[in-house]
Amino acid sequence: MALTASDVDRFEASRPRLEALAYRLLGSASEAEDAVQDTFLRWQAADVGRIEVPAAWLTKVLTNLCLNQLTSARARRETYVGQWLPEPLLAGDPMLGPAETAEQRESVSYAVLTLLERLTPSERAVYVLREAFGYPHREIAQILDITEAAGQQILHRAKKHIADGRARAEIDEAAARRIVDEFLAAATSGRTEPLVRLLTQDAVSIGDGGGKVPARAKAFEGALAVAKFMRGLFKPGEAKRALVGGSPEVYATTANGGPAVVAVVDGRIVGVMCLEVTAEGIAAFRNQVNPDKLARATRRWAATDHGEPLLNAF
Repeated sequence: MALTASDVDRFEASRPRLEALAYRLLGSASEAEDAVQDTFLRWQAADVGRIEVPAAWLTKVLTNLCLNQLTSARARRETYVGQWLPEPLLAGDPMLGPAETAEQRESVSYAVLTLLERLTPSERAVYVLREAFGYPHREIAQILDITEAAGQQILHRAKKHIADGRARAEIDEAAARRIVDEFLAAATSGRTEPLVRLLTQDAVSIGDGGGKVPARAKAFEGALAVAKFMRGLFKPGEAKRALVGGSPEVYATTANGGPAVVAVVDGRIVGVMCLEVTAEGIAAFRNQVNPDKLARATRRWAATDHGEPLLNAF
């Protein structure tokens, strides 16, 4: 049965929520868009007049599509070149979804999206449905075809995994921005000591080049190792300029609700560095340089006012 204009409108009204849900489940904006489009195709093929609660039906279809995607993605990521990191989203991107509560904001932070990769598909689904979208346990059970008790046990395990990976409390946005500014000043000073002072002792730096841009397969670990890497990263060099197609302009911005550094060449984002800033200092740098995961951020960048760059790197 062909969809009426009203049927299409009902789906489109749900699209922003579905995209935000799919992004949290998959960690990829492009895969989230595909999952939502597949959901629309199933909506198009269904007898929508017999669907009593369209929002619940769409959520169930989308979630199960994402669960299938996560299962196959785990196998694909075993052959992924280097480290796999989520696709970053810049401030204001509608795919970031609801951000009224601390739980909602945390669920889309870059640090938590990275931690979600450690969960099983079912743990990830229960965690996202409950923490980010506030679904009651009864509805989660219906969406995933499990019992309420099983859903509560899965949520308990998922929250424990997330908590184990986030032992330190975050700091406020103004303080985080100040530390980003201090970091850029230290990184371009040519000295290691100012950088070490900004980092936690167990700081790490992880890069995702996807085999398309050079990125170290193993994370840098420890304040001194990370500081030396950052000092070298911001050291000018002709080879670096050739690699990215010019001399990048560097901006301080926000990605996934947290402080970030963006490198831009001729309007194209060539890198997003997400900083995990804690009361003890910068605990992690997660550097996304895979061009396949920067296309949406580049489109968002072109559509917004981002002010003047803080510096020109390389």
